[in-house]
Amino acid sequence: MKVLLGLLLALGVGIVCGLAGLPLPAPLALTGAALVLTMSAGYEIVDRLASHREASQRGNCGGPDGHTGAARIVQKRQSG
Repeated sequence: MKVLLGLLLALGVGIVCGLAGLPLPAPLALTGAALVLTMSAGYEIVDRLASHREASQRGNCGGPDGHTGAARIVQKRQSG
């Protein structure tokens, strides 16, 4: 469903740019187009293969404040 919506959006942007006489917001070289295609394909493949795995290192990941889960616990104990 996401891929179909993405393709429809890309088609819509292309049509609007063509009607308005604007240059397309896309790479002109074949290498650039291949890069966009492979990045999109890689994202979709990882999204499908890794979505069932549990986030076992979530506590070690930094949040918006840059601290890990363990650092937040220590900081709460010291301040509270």
